[in-house]
Amino acid sequence: MTAYRDLHEFAAVLEKKGLLKRISAQVDPVLEITEITDRISKDDGPALLFENVKGSSYPVLINAFGSFERMALSLGVNELDDIGARISEMIEMVSTPGGLWDKLRLLPLLNEIGSWMPKHIKNAPCQEVVLRGEEATLDIFPILQCWPGDGGRYITLPLVFTKDPQTGGRNLGMYRLQVFDGRTTGMHWHIHKNGAENYRAHQKIGKRMEVAVSLGGDPATTYAATAPLPHGIDEMLFAGFLRQQSVAMVNCKTVDLQVPAHSEIILEGYVDLDEKRIEGPFGDHTGYYSLADYYPVFHIECITHRKDAIYPATIVGKPPMEDCYIGKATERIFLPILKLFMPEIVDMNLPLEGVFHNCAVVSIKKSYPGQAKKVMSAIWGMGQMMFTKMIIVVDEHVNAQDMSEVWWRVYNNTDPKRDFHFAEGPLEVLDHSSPLPAYGSKVGIDATQKGKDEGHQREWPDEIVMKEEIKDLVTSRWQEYGF
Repeated sequence: MTAYRDLHEFAAVLEKKGLLKRISAQVDPVLEITEITDRISKDDGPALLFENVKGSSYPVLINAFGSFERMALSLGVNELDDIGARISEMIEMVSTPGGLWDKLRLLPLLNEIGSWMPKHIKNAPCQEVVLRGEEATLDIFPILQCWPGDGGRYITLPLVFTKDPQTGGRNLGMYRLQVFDGRTTGMHWHIHKNGAENYRAHQKIGKRMEVAVSLGGDPATTYAATAPLPHGIDEMLFAGFLRQQSVAMVNCKTVDLQVPAHSEIILEGYVDLDEKRIEGPFGDHTGYYSLADYYPVFHIECITHRKDAIYPATIVGKPPMEDCYIGKATERIFLPILKLFMPEIVDMNLPLEGVFHNCAVVSIKKSYPGQAKKVMSAIWGMGQMMFTKMIIVVDEHVNAQDMSEVWWRVYNNTDPKRDFHFAEGPLEVLDHSSPLPAYGSKVGIDATQKGKDEGHQREWPDEIVMKEEIKDLVTSRWQEYGF
């Protein structure tokens, strides 16, 4: 297990493994970096470190998570399923009934959880340089304009820290920031997000909302900001779980918040509760521009950073792109939690083309009629899975990761009237196809085998499968055939 202290350390490991390319030619952060990175992403290329960015002295690291290998490496594992396996072990340990001896078995786990708790330090690399007042300007950073129709430049990989004004509970989320000028940005948190919930809580009591933004945290913390954690679970504790050691935190200089001490850059300030400005359009991960709308405004009062800070960025657009692999990590990491509530689930696939909220494929151990529809309804009731516009359910022997096989089952195994289940409910705000914003219809497709208990009176045909001994024979003689 590798726990990277900071982004510098992760970038060094990527370079050592030949997974990072340095680009010394001068590049423009307006559109040019996007075009380069998009080509590299579509060609399954490496992470990129732009060392000479027009208008700024800071290098840009992008596409660092842009492959299965780099995503797993960023979280210190060989395979993303390794993290899911750790979660499965923990679930099994805490759910096993028994007497005193079984309870004593939990003590090492409790001790391990204690080691994941964030720890406070006083002197932090992210505060080597402190800028206040007029010096605290975003103009010094190589902030990207990603696509031609974007409303401006955007900070695309921000770790946004807020807290509940009543409980003091911390929240970490990732919400893009459109740069309005050197001291203000938009704060694009959707109505369903915890950051927006904290914003509404501040509005109720009329208290100014302090915000801190970390740019360039260690990879586990960056991933934790995107993770669909249950409400009330501290993202920094989850980052500690991923790292298997705590994240060092430091008090901000001007706001009552803590941030990762080994961040590259910290933005400190507040969100005005009565102020909103037009934010957008923005070329989004759907492959379309998300529409302009009114969002709160983040005012920056202090900037701190490392002396040798790297500016982290990502771009989104038509898949595959870097965010696809972050989403795939979520699929593998959170599958055991889904299985905890729905033990009949065997596997889940969130296809890249569905940009993670438009389609989910699940394979199940089917044991009673209507079970596929039960699974659909349960998934729509699970946190951010409520946004899933299409759920396809297949039998346990079907490879949910093979979309060619999945669609073959859908095309051949479904009677639309019987097997297409329509529902209405919340949708991802970025969904542009629904008549109303953030609300619309969804469909579940039951592509499992049917029997008489589900109204299929006809005999279900056997699937064509070759005998194993013939398959083995042909495999052993493959070279004899001249292949």
